[in-house]
Amino acid sequence: MRAPREGYDSTRHPDLLAWLTERQTGFEHWAHEAGDVTLFDFSNASLDALEDLVREAYTKTDEITQQRRTPFIQGAVWYIGEVLCRRKGWVWKFEPDFNTGEVPPFYGEAEAPGLLDTPCVGAPEAGPGEHWYPLNTLRRLLAEDDELGNPIDERLVGMVEGWYDDKDEDDEDEDGEDQDQEGDEG
Repeated sequence: MRAPREGYDSTRHPDLLAWLTERQTGFEHWAHEAGDVTLFDFSNASLDALEDLVREAYTKTDEITQQRRTPFIQGAVWYIGEVLCRRKGWVWKFEPDFNTGEVPPFYGEAEAPGLLDTPCVGAPEAGPGEHWYPLNTLRRLLAEDDELGNPIDERLVGMVEGWYDDKDEDDEDEDGEDQDQEGDEG
């Protein structure tokens, strides 16, 4: 790892830009190989289809980590991040390590489980720790327990629609229904 140069712009990391270009130009091929080009239209139905493909191909989070450099996982990471960018106005970034402030190698060693060396997305003005890592989203689909050992059953659409919402949780009544619907986005 190396410390970022002064004025580091996480949206302009050369490896990130090359990866984005590769993913964008290879999207049709990836979509065709994954199922059907017309299926992957950035809709909720396409997220359900992607989730089904992930669950059919993998059973454990470690498998996602071990195969994170494969074309399917790379395309899935890009697709999830691109859905968020399109829906929320977010941007792609390659952030320095939160703890050390150093920039890790882009998609470095596969056996670095705690290292966030993959691209992320977030609001252009997002601060440290306020980013979404699509690779972790794929892993979470296969997780059976959360960090506290509680059982979970995550759905990709629910994660994309639910995390980092701009809505204040205090605006919900006890039944979970939103009482301030003027701020809702369709």
